[in-house]
Amino acid sequence: MCQDCGCSETPRSSPLVVEVLRDLRSANNRFAAHNRAHFNEHGVLVINLMSSPGAGKTALLEATIDALSQRYRIAVIEGDLETENDAARIRARGVPAVQITTGTACHLDANLVHEALHQLPLAGLDLLFIENVGNLVCPASFDLGQHRNVTLLSVTEGDDKPAKYPVIFRASDLVVLSKTDLLDVLDDFDPSRAAAHLRALGRETPMIETASRRVPAMRSWLAWLERELAVCRPVTSPPFRFSVRPAAGPSRAHAFAPGPAHTRSPSPRSVDP
Repeated sequence: MCQDCGCSETPRSSPLVVEVLRDLRSANNRFAAHNRAHFNEHGVLVINLMSSPGAGKTALLEATIDALSQRYRIAVIEGDLETENDAARIRARGVPAVQITTGTACHLDANLVHEALHQLPLAGLDLLFIENVGNLVCPASFDLGQHRNVTLLSVTEGDDKPAKYPVIFRASDLVVLSKTDLLDVLDDFDPSRAAAHLRALGRETPMIETASRRVPAMRSWLAWLERELAVCRPVTSPPFRFSVRPAAGPSRAHAFAPGPAHTRSPSPRSVDP
């Protein structure tokens, strides 16, 4: 998979490969800046949601939509290698959802997100979620134009994931511990150990607990979203300029292998309005 998108390339690769990756990275960053300008112009808060496959991103979005859609206008961009399964689940909640299928690529990039934006009514949105491809490695290194990175850590995974995958957790503005209603039957996961591993990364990233199928367990997550929305949508002075924390490390762009739906064009093109 990583051979398809360039993620496996390192500074030890040939000079030609390094130069190509540098050009692709530059193109990705231009698209990301262009995306963010669109979001800022329309006052839309954009959250990049990342996790391992099956950690509960879509379930969290479903519960979030149920809780907030009467007060905020929400849309979702879904990223998967194949199928429209997750987008169909979101649309069933009455919310616009654009599916990006990447074929063999292990993450979204800013160009694909930019293309998806043409199918969304940005002027009529308050909150946009980008559900990235399930992967704890590559998504952290690609700026999509988002304002905040949120990473889910499911209690069905090991509590040492922040130590094993430091880049994605270090790049996170919030870590959501998901499926906490299963803690009673999963005695090998200790939230305090997960929190300790997170603190050891040298950042004060908050970690909150959720259980998407239990409303009381969603309160901390919903309160965090409300605070972020209050910051990014000042009533008196639109358009807003949302502060964006730099990524944890240098990003690397890539070329996508062909996929069946939204697919990458063979070479980077100029940013269109």
